[in-house]
Amino acid sequence: MSKGKELLRLARLHIGEKYVLGALAPKNNRHWEGPWDCAEFVSWMVYQAAGVLYGCDSNAGDPAKADAWTGYWARDAKKLGDRITVEQAARTPGAAVLRAPAAQAIGHIVLSDGEGGTVEAHSTKRGVIAGTLAGRRWDMGILVPGIQYSESSAPVVVALPEVVIYRLKKPRMTGGEVRALQHKLKAAGFNPGPIDGEFGPMTQAAVVAFQLSRGLVADGEVGPRTAKDLGLKLPPA
Repeated sequence: MSKGKELLRLARLHIGEKYVLGALAPKNNRHWEGPWDCAEFVSWMVYQAAGVLYGCDSNAGDPAKADAWTGYWARDAKKLGDRITVEQAARTPGAAVLRAPAAQAIGHIVLSDGEGGTVEAHSTKRGVIAGTLAGRRWDMGILVPGIQYSESSAPVVVALPEVVIYRLKKPRMTGGEVRALQHKLKAAGFNPGPIDGEFGPMTQAAVVAFQLSRGLVADGEVGPRTAKDLGLKLPPA
């Protein structure tokens, strides 16, 4: 049985490679060196380590054409996998950690290094990096069936974001802060739709476009880094 530590070892070999949102990585090409997006990166590692598709549009399809997405990872975690807490994933080498997307959104997924860090296809500016889980919003950890994981007994604390993170969700986030965000996006040349104080799909799309232009994680969520580049102050969580 493949091990989570093998996913992590393999992922580290690709640090420094290129990120492209929407890139397709042929899962059965063991020589692939990018470009990647976040879900393609993790799904490719799983296929290389365990020979199975996971987090793809069709997990029974052609591995050369299977399209990975964070939404499919959320689907499979619910139906096929083993969902664990972010804290458990943080101390489990090779566990996936997911920021699940709403409909029409993007999300983000990383591999845990078991010590509170990550290996991830991060952004156009930084490519594949070794990062950290702390101070970022996450929904769940995921263990993939057919992979053996070893959880450390040492506790790993994952600090939560200290500010409100604006994103597409149900019910939609509304208010003066969202209106201020929309004004900032429009002033930067990215159309958020009506300046109505409601974080809807057009505002989310404008956030993604802004993030891509700045080489940020293109998840459509306005956290500390995106807010800083927009010149926006987020309220405390």
